[in-house]
Amino acid sequence: MAKLGSLSGVSSLFLYVVTSMSFGFDRIGEPNMAARSEVIARQGMAATSQPLATQVAIDILKGGGNAIDAAIAANATLGLVEPTGCGIGGDLFAIVWEAKSRKLWGLNASGRSPRSLTLDYLEAQGLESIPWLGPLPVSVPGAVDGWFELHKRFGRLEMKQILAPAIRYAQEGFPVSEVIAIYWDEGVPGYKDFPGFLETYTLNGRAPRKGEVFRNPRLAQTYTEIAEQGRDAFYQGRIARDIAEYMREQGGFLSYEDLAAHESEWVEPVSTSYRGHTVWELPPNGQGIAALQILNILEGFDISKMGFGSAEYLHTLVEAKKLAFEDRAKFYADPEFNDIPVARLVSKAYADERRALIDPDTAAKAYPAGRVLERGDTVYLTVADSEGNMVSLIQSNYGGMGSGMTPGELGFMLQNRGKLFTLEEGHFNVYEPGKRPFHTIIPAFVTKDGEPYLSFGVMGGDMQPQAHAQVLVNLIDFGMNLQEAGDAPRIRHAGSSDPTGRVMNDGGAVLFESAISEEAREGLEARGHRLRPGDGGFGGYQAILWDKEKGVYVGASESRKDGHAAGY
Repeated sequence: MAKLGSLSGVSSLFLYVVTSMSFGFDRIGEPNMAARSEVIARQGMAATSQPLATQVAIDILKGGGNAIDAAIAANATLGLVEPTGCGIGGDLFAIVWEAKSRKLWGLNASGRSPRSLTLDYLEAQGLESIPWLGPLPVSVPGAVDGWFELHKRFGRLEMKQILAPAIRYAQEGFPVSEVIAIYWDEGVPGYKDFPGFLETYTLNGRAPRKGEVFRNPRLAQTYTEIAEQGRDAFYQGRIARDIAEYMREQGGFLSYEDLAAHESEWVEPVSTSYRGHTVWELPPNGQGIAALQILNILEGFDISKMGFGSAEYLHTLVEAKKLAFEDRAKFYADPEFNDIPVARLVSKAYADERRALIDPDTAAKAYPAGRVLERGDTVYLTVADSEGNMVSLIQSNYGGMGSGMTPGELGFMLQNRGKLFTLEEGHFNVYEPGKRPFHTIIPAFVTKDGEPYLSFGVMGGDMQPQAHAQVLVNLIDFGMNLQEAGDAPRIRHAGSSDPTGRVMNDGGAVLFESAISEEAREGLEARGHRLRPGDGGFGGYQAILWDKEKGVYVGASESRKDGHAAGY
């Protein structure tokens, strides 16, 4: 067994689980990096970060719903049982493989900044960046509209039936799971002074503990209104008025008019090829194309020959990430406000130019630098049904549980996604009224020979594109199975910045999980990388693979979270 590093708390717990189960376990004579087996089923599959949500999705499938219905039901349940990562105060993105049309559909359900809040106002407050908490980072929550857009185009069951399980759990209560209980407890001190938080999210002023039954009757009422009255209940009805009134009382700018004007956008997914697989992401304002840029750069190296976990591979991965993230910092923003060169950024020719900058023996202190945008708490889920529909869906309130703004009797917190705007005039992602901020949450999908192959995602702020690339390299270059590909130890490169967000040219740091070998660490340090043990933040992976040859779905859910995959 590899030694557990000097980490503490939740990070140590999960690294211990992954390390002890993965590398002390030898199945049928071969090393295996999975902490548990893949899940295999014929009719349907769901993978989420919380077991109750996974079971809700399976129940919806068994009850006659399709993958889209089940994904919405699971997301609503996660908003209740995992408020540390998501909720209807946040945004949503999805990629759907529709079996009938045999095509991929992309949905951007992210909200826009308040139209009455201006850059001049923010600058007049003496701010160098938008704060994490309070009314200023709040943008329009897009998740509910995202549900209804998905449902209108693909859904089968009525929304009352889809939201019924989450409403029941909110009314009757649910036992809080272990990882979520830890994050919940960590969040209370920072949010306790915001009106509405303690009443909504605590038991007598404290977070619920593992196994304690928690109820959220306020959210049950909100979900009931949405189920009975539709999306307009949220954006034009009582809920919208209550949000607007609460924000006004807190000195905020999000208004009823902002909510009433909101609409999601159907977008064309963007792709690149990687060793015979076509990898799909959504275009900006999200960061999905960073994963495509990383993969394009890596494709020019013989990764499989380098070997999993080797210093040579990890160095190459980190440098590819640095290159892609310079473009991310400079160009990724709302395309309605900018002409973003997406085709150029994901082209093979551009990757060839960028790859040439990598020195195989030396870590770059800096490539042309931009602003680094990081951190995030998110949920990812994926569902597949008996008809061949597959949904890759990710949803988030951004940092922690959100902004702290917990309106009235509604039972949820509003997101702090507006924190990701910069206040630097002329920047693609500079704050402007009615603009969608740069987004970290990204669903992913892979096709092979024009057929659906893999629906997957990894939660976790700036870790997401890094983890997308690592998971796919594990599957394609290193031949891991679906569960191994998520459980295998990861690294995370963290760019350095000063408090104002300006990048410091020190090369950043490589955070590593404890199962990364000492030999690999020494090889990275010899190349000039600055290493430190990971303190969490390595993501949360869920995946469903369609095995066309066998006619079965394969599901996986990594061991860093509470969740699991289940099928039938």
